[in-house]
Amino acid sequence: MLKSKEIANALYKIDAIQIRPDRSFVWTSGIHSPIYCDNRLTMSYPKVRKQIVRQFAEMIEQLEEKPDVIAGCATAGIPHAAWLADYLDLPMVYVRATPKGHGKQNQIEGKVEKGDKVIVIEDLISTGGSSIESAIVLQDAGAEVLQVLAIFTYGLAKADKKFKEVNVTFSTITNFDILADALVENNEITEAEKTDLLQWRDELGNS
Repeated sequence: MLKSKEIANALYKIDAIQIRPDRSFVWTSGIHSPIYCDNRLTMSYPKVRKQIVRQFAEMIEQLEEKPDVIAGCATAGIPHAAWLADYLDLPMVYVRATPKGHGKQNQIEGKVEKGDKVIVIEDLISTGGSSIESAIVLQDAGAEVLQVLAIFTYGLAKADKKFKEVNVTFSTITNFDILADALVENNEITEAEKTDLLQWRDELGNS
């Protein structure tokens, strides 16, 4: 069974996810946000990153088709893909945001063969752009992308729409809704603040 709430609590405890109900975080896009997510921090916490790897492995175990290769999205998905590939004893590749500007100009680093079944690992699904791009690059190389797996998602409707448009499925270990419930249970936020957080998310996701 996935330990979604346990992972949400762990991410919050190490400040990989921070909440400010006053929306004082400002994203690069200029959006004023009540949440900031930086799952790169999990690299510095062996216990948490091992929990994440085990959760990814459990998600893969539940799939009808099993992967031949684990692919990481550059950059934050790379370490988790590497740990997962090692855990499952599978080959690993990673996908650059853009082709390398020299040498063989690779966009996929590592070896993926035509027909290989691939799981794409990402740290965060926001609008879905980077992970969808990685999936498309792998498909163009002849691979079959079974699914994108990520640690956390905001649950934006626009992300769901984009994944459906390219016929790629995704799953996450935990999400914004589970986090909000956990924070209320732990008396970190009030029910009113939870309602405001989810309203902000829904408005952003449909904008």
